[in-house]
Amino acid sequence: MDQNTLIQAIKRMLIEELDLRGKAPEDIDEESPLFGAGLGLDSLDALQLAMAVEERFGVPVPEGEAGRAAFASVRALGEFIARARAE
Repeated sequence: MDQNTLIQAIKRMLIEELDLRGKAPEDIDEESPLFGAGLGLDSLDALQLAMAVEERFGVPVPEGEAGRAAFASVRALGEFIARARAE
């Protein structure tokens, strides 16, 4: 899966798993933060998102700083998934 396809799949997953009503994939800036001022996700969303990433992409999300770095943005999550799949 190329990086663009992966980014689009992540955006669709965010909308579906986190019930982001009214959002379309093109509404989500891949560079914006997922938490706080960006998409406005919270700690419960992080848990749900981690489980969805593991289920859909077969990649476990680590806890702590490594997990926070992976969830920095859609692009960061895409890079994390691509690296984990390559290992």
